[in-house]
Amino acid sequence: MEIADNAALIVVDVQKGFEEEGFWGPRNNPAADENIASLIDAWQSTGRPVVFVRHDSPKPQSPLRPGYAGNGFKEYVEGRRGKGDGAEVLVTKSVNSAFYGTPDLDAWLRAAGIGQLVVAGIQTNMCAETTARMGGNLGYEVLFALDATHTFDLEGPFGWHRTAEELAQASAVSLHGGGFARVVTTTEVVAWAGALRV
Repeated sequence: MEIADNAALIVVDVQKGFEEEGFWGPRNNPAADENIASLIDAWQSTGRPVVFVRHDSPKPQSPLRPGYAGNGFKEYVEGRRGKGDGAEVLVTKSVNSAFYGTPDLDAWLRAAGIGQLVVAGIQTNMCAETTARMGGNLGYEVLFALDATHTFDLEGPFGWHRTAEELAQASAVSLHGGGFARVVTTTEVVAWAGALRV
C-alpha cells in the first residue's frame, strides 16, 4: 500500500496522565509507546505532517485536566514536537474526537489537501477509535495503527467487564470490519511510508 506524501499522522492524547495506573487500571500493549515514537520519527524524517492532539479534560479529578502535570505530553512526544520538516499542528479538545477541537482539524487537513490519515495514540477504544471513525465518516482514507495504541480494562453495563486487550480487539474489528478504517501495524505503515524503522 502507498502512503501519500502528505498523509497526516494523528497522534492522539499521548499524555503523562495515562501513566497513572491507579486511576485507569491495567493496560495492554506495553510496546505502544515505542511504536508511537517510531511513527512520529518516520513522519518527521519524510517531511509529512503531524497532528499532536491533547485532551484537556473538564473533569476536576481527571489526570488529564489542564493545570495538572498529567495534562502534558509524555516526554518522548514532547521532545519530538517541532523537530520535523513537515507541517505540524497542536489540536486541543475536551471530547473524544480530535475533529471537535481547536483549531478545526477537518479545516486544517482540507486546506492542506490531505486525504489520508494514520491514527495512533491513547486510548484505543476511546479517543483514537472515535477520531478514526469520524475521519472515515468525513471521507478520509484512515489507517489505524493498532499496535501504536493502548487502552485499559473497563467495566460496562450488566456487570460486564472487558480487559484492555479484549477492548482493543473489539475496536479493531469494528473499525476494520465496519469500513471506518484499515487496521494495520506500525511496521507496515513505516515500510509503506518509505522510512526506516528506528
